[in-house]
Amino acid sequence: QVQLAESGGGLVQPGGSLTLSCVVSGDTIRRNTMVWFRQAPGKERELVARSRWYADIADYADSVKGRFTISRDNAKNTVYLQMNSLKPEDTGVYYCSAGDVWGQGTQVTVSS
Repeated sequence: QVQLAESGGGLVQPGGSLTLSCVVSGDTIRRNTMVWFRQAPGKERELVARSRWYADIADYADSVKGRFTISRDNAKNTVYLQMNSLKPEDTGVYYCSAGDVWGQGTQVTVSS
């Protein structure tokens, strides 16, 4: 049974940084495209960043390009989302996914 567990969320001031982690159990991330999504209150869930398993290729939402970086540590079976220059509009619950399996999410709040 594949399980994903996100962590690293919290409250941060605008301009600050956070690093989210997603630990995968029950499967290897080596053969999974890993995706970070987020959902803000009252809004649809949106793709934030994607790391493809078959190539060193990452995709980002236009709203986070240049500020967020997705990376993976295959040895730790963990995917990260480094978030810099955070803005209030980055507030939401962040989820990681592998195929159709999702984690429980971690809350990120950007506020002064």
